[in-house]
Amino acid sequence: MALKLTDTIADTLSVPEKGNKITYDTEVKGFGCRVTAAGARSFILNYRTRSGRERRYTIGSRPDWKTNAAREESKELKRRIDRGEDPMADVEADRNAKTVAALCQDYVEKHLPKKRAASAADDKAMIRDYVLPKLKHLKVADVTFPDIDGLHRAITKQGKPYRANRVVSLLSKMFALALKWQWRDYAAGNPCIGIERNQEEKRDRYLSSAELSRFTTALAAHEDQQACNIVRLLLLTGARRNEVCAMRWDQLDLSAGTWTKPGSATKQNKLHHAPLSAPSRQLLARLRTQAEEEAAKEHRGVHEYVFPGRGGNGHRHGGTLKRLWFKLCLAAELGEVGVVKDTQGKERRVFEPNVRIHDLRHTYASLLVSSGLSLPVIGALLGHSQQATTARYAHLMLDPLRQATERVGAIVMPSQDEGAEIVPIKGGA
Repeated sequence: MALKLTDTIADTLSVPEKGNKITYDTEVKGFGCRVTAAGARSFILNYRTRSGRERRYTIGSRPDWKTNAAREESKELKRRIDRGEDPMADVEADRNAKTVAALCQDYVEKHLPKKRAASAADDKAMIRDYVLPKLKHLKVADVTFPDIDGLHRAITKQGKPYRANRVVSLLSKMFALALKWQWRDYAAGNPCIGIERNQEEKRDRYLSSAELSRFTTALAAHEDQQACNIVRLLLLTGARRNEVCAMRWDQLDLSAGTWTKPGSATKQNKLHHAPLSAPSRQLLARLRTQAEEEAAKEHRGVHEYVFPGRGGNGHRHGGTLKRLWFKLCLAAELGEVGVVKDTQGKERRVFEPNVRIHDLRHTYASLLVSSGLSLPVIGALLGHSQQATTARYAHLMLDPLRQATERVGAIVMPSQDEGAEIVPIKGGA
């Protein structure tokens, strides 16, 4: 099939059920647009070398390349071929020299700047701890399914099934980029496709009424009240830890009771206007007064962040809350005590929290749904873009469930105490 290719035609070519399909251009012989079963579109050039060898060169993908630009590139390639050059030979030589270590470096330099700081840091940790130790010397072009599957199994055997899944997801993205950068031939495909992931169970941990009572008592008794105020706002707003830590005074309108989170601070990269409850406003108003008093004593302006970092540099980071969180969980009895042996075989008792900081967000959502609010309302408060995401947090608290089932019990089997009123079932037997 041949057409004079345009951007519109390239973007609307049908997707094959399997493999790939090439539509050739009528203006430049051998120039065409390839569409894969996954929907990826790229411009290619088929040619013959002087020795008669058939070759296929990938110019670039849509929409990174415009059709006219790709056509002009194909003309330049054909002029090189007429002079006896073989463009694919250069690509193959470069491809054969690329190792997974080089792919990791390019991924960090070219792709990670596009991701959020926390996600980028996590990717770097997985590359350092798992990818490089196992795969760094392998050629990108030579990595196979068994190589990735073996790494996934090894991490799983370490007792880290979820981490194993995250590493495969990271490698899948890296090899997708390797295909795009022509470090790996399309015929070889992505070696991560088909890896059987470990089953993951979504957490539904949230604090019960009794746990909340013990937790708030622990907050009041702790010495680091700046960190405790961060935790209080996590409970009062359902916001993410980094959002609260990076909260700025110019984002807050305490009179209107709103917090405007910039897109750069939210997971969805979208501006989010969040209402603030009366307790939230009271807490923030008190913090503002304290900040103004301290600024006046030191003859300076109020710090731009609600929770300044040490020495007034930037804002306090979420990582500094780990020690506080452990102590709060210990004081509020939110965890389990176990026994471990040290290197000399001596046993010692250790405490392991069973609640994460992020579970405060679950708790916030659960309190909302227990109050009868709908998923769309809860999603709007949490800043979710999809209702399915909200459903993960909307776990009903035990007390409302018990109240509901007690109502049914009172109807089906009323109390037999003397003088008790028997409530008949409507539409009875």
